[in-house]
Amino acid sequence: MKHRACAVIGLALLAGITAAAPLRAEDAKLEDVTMSVPTFSLAYTLEFLNQDMGFYAKHGVRVKTVQIEGLGTINAVISGSVDFGQPSGASLTRAAARGQRLLAIVEILGHPSAQVVLRKEIAEKAGFDPKAPLEKRAQVLKGRTMGVDGVNSVLHAMMMIAAKRGGFSPDDIHLGIMVAPSMNPAFETKQIDGFVGALPWTLQPVLNGSAVLVVSGPDGDPGDLTNLANTIVLTKPETCEKRKSVCMGIGHAFAEASAFLHAHPDEAAAIVKKRFPTLDDKLYAAAFATTMKITPNPPVPTKESIENTDVYNVAAGLMKPEEKLSSYDGLYTDQYVK
Repeated sequence: MKHRACAVIGLALLAGITAAAPLRAEDAKLEDVTMSVPTFSLAYTLEFLNQDMGFYAKHGVRVKTVQIEGLGTINAVISGSVDFGQPSGASLTRAAARGQRLLAIVEILGHPSAQVVLRKEIAEKAGFDPKAPLEKRAQVLKGRTMGVDGVNSVLHAMMMIAAKRGGFSPDDIHLGIMVAPSMNPAFETKQIDGFVGALPWTLQPVLNGSAVLVVSGPDGDPGDLTNLANTIVLTKPETCEKRKSVCMGIGHAFAEASAFLHAHPDEAAAIVKKRFPTLDDKLYAAAFATTMKITPNPPVPTKESIENTDVYNVAAGLMKPEEKLSSYDGLYTDQYVK
């Protein structure tokens, strides 16, 4: 894989995801757990609601949430550095194929969230047609320098799938590795031609007219993989065996957060907006509505959505076809979100 370094600009840490509030006397019976997220985006709307609405504490857990970029989140769960993580479902099945079996207890996003944007002037010069099939649209990415949050992440995988379906190697795209909030500054200063990311970051240059949307998971790309466990909550199986009440608390918190999101979207949007205070209201509203659209309610992992992450891995070239799992038993459960 070819890489070209780009500067990481601006916010590099959590930017709003914080540890639990200081201990109060009434919180003494809460069970302490640690949670990791791989990036800062609206993909973690349910996490924000759990914290800000007190759903974690309501269900008996005090959660310290940290940000560990890209695949570092699932690796932290595997190593035992954190109790729970919110990585991609694709990383769950990749880990299982290598003998590292984890357990998904919540499905946070049920469709691909990745979007690929490219500078408008480049796209127009190449004759880009936004209504063309993915195979045709993707060809405009060949030879470009694109920002990505991490190599082989679920977001990067979408761009690799697009390249393959466009008839060229993913190696023909030069990569700049940076955290999500740094991508728009890098794009504006023309350090990169475009980037692959998640909401709200991808919509910002599209709405201001400087970029076009080349690939969009929330809008149905790729067409054969729309029911996908894009983002999950996972842990080691032994965690739920030894601390069932903790897994129950985490699962029930996410179930309540999802129910609240869908029943009270305006109130939920106002709460989460505090995490993105500098975003234009129009941009935030569009991004939030799209995120809600791909958030399942209830957030139940299913065999089909987990299996499709395996297909996604193979399609991106992150796994060989023969590495696809023959069974998904033991990799997911719905018992903690009921």
